Amino acid sequence: MAAGPSMPTAGDRLDAPIRLHLLGGFRLLHGASPVVVPRGLQRVLALVGLRPGATRSHLAGLLWPDAPEERALSSLRTALWRLRQDPYCPLRTSGDTVRLGPTVQVDVDALVGTAARVRDGDSSDSTATALATGRHDLLPGWYEDWVLAERERLRQLRLHMLEQLADHHLTAGRHGEALEAALEALAAEPLRETPHRLVVRIHLAEGNAFEAVHAFYVYRDLLRRELRLEPSAAMTALLDDTLRPIRQASRDQHGVPRVAQRPASPGRTFM
Repeated sequence: MAAGPSMPTAGDRLDAPIRLHLLGGFRLLHGASPVVVPRGLQRVLALVGLRPGATRSHLAGLLWPDAPEERALSSLRTALWRLRQDPYCPLRTSGDTVRLGPTVQVDVDALVGTAARVRDGDSSDSTATALATGRHDLLPGWYEDWVLAERERLRQLRLHMLEQLADHHLTAGRHGEALEAALEALAAEPLRETPHRLVVRIHLAEGNAFEAVHAFYVYRDLLRRELRLEPSAAMTALLDDTLRPIRQASRDQHGVPRVAQRPASPGRTFM
């Protein structure tokens, strides 16, 4: 690691907080000042931040998967030695394990902690904080297998957190906050059905039948266009009561059973 004009200098307090950002890109901050870390050493710090307390063999195997074990361990020893030459190095080694110092703050930990509190029904986090947490992908532009696996794990963790948050608010009758969380999940993954289903449920709970039907057809058209699929039975069942009068009117008009047409777009059928 190296310090430049805007980087920490020897006069800075060594006990200033150290923050490791991995969501949206790698950044290491000492206090308010960024610390320059070469790309090869960034990989070591990032992996240790994601796998706290990992053994040297485990780290070496993930970082240098194509190298023989002894060579990979040697490369890890060199990387750890280089990192420890810097006074701002946040690593701690104990026997065969490597971890970050106890005071290092990692943004991934904030996402994991917020998701756990939402899952447990803890309302100590504001809705705005929960929505903003983890909004960016893990280490974009990095394509190592361990990064891809962690990126998908955290993406799924956040999606489930947002859906759980929306469901909690819906159950409590806080429809505005529920819709905000559902739409945040929908923006993160537009083809995922569960946030669309939540949007429909929220509109129905508010008595907004038109909004519910419109949200259904927006999703159905998107799904047909992108994947040539239809919404699930659970999704269509949400609108059964709303569309039953339309279906009955169609039967009465034509004298034969048929699928009700979408009110705003004649010719489109509700599947």
